[in-house]
Amino acid sequence: MQAAEMAALDWIQTNCRTAFLDWLMPVVSVLCDHGEIWIALAAALLLTKKYRRTGAVVALALLLDVLCCNAVLKPLTARPRPCDVNTAVALLTPRPGDWSFPSGHTAASMAAVGALLAEGSRLWVPALALTVLIAFSRLYLYLHWPSDVLAGAVLGAALGFAASCIARRIERKRGVSR
Repeated sequence: MQAAEMAALDWIQTNCRTAFLDWLMPVVSVLCDHGEIWIALAAALLLTKKYRRTGAVVALALLLDVLCCNAVLKPLTARPRPCDVNTAVALLTPRPGDWSFPSGHTAASMAAVGALLAEGSRLWVPALALTVLIAFSRLYLYLHWPSDVLAGAVLGAALGFAASCIARRIERKRGVSR
């Protein structure tokens, strides 16, 4: 499996690298280095009465993501990054200090998308478009295996929907109607 994933990453390096993407992909990736873009979205939504609940669900999804992805899965799997396996590729960004599996950038992004979709917000569409760019940037930058990105997408989407379910359950227990 690792050989197929390495072949996919090498294909991206050989066939997709351009000067423009060499500039753009680090910029796209840094938007989510610590979930900044999604934290800012959650904060903006929390500041408005109409979208406060959606903002709280996005924030909860991001919290669940940090716990599951960064606190549990990355240390548990301790998977090396592709740039650690093939050191011949010149990185366009500094090597992250944590493990590869799952992609935290993708997981956080999909957690926000899943929360937005579960809450019925149309913001999920542009959020998904940005998420696809962020996920691709992690492959382009040779920082994640394709399976890291796929696992991050599935995990993040599940956590986004879970956050919405948790919010509904809390509201039911408190007798709050939507």
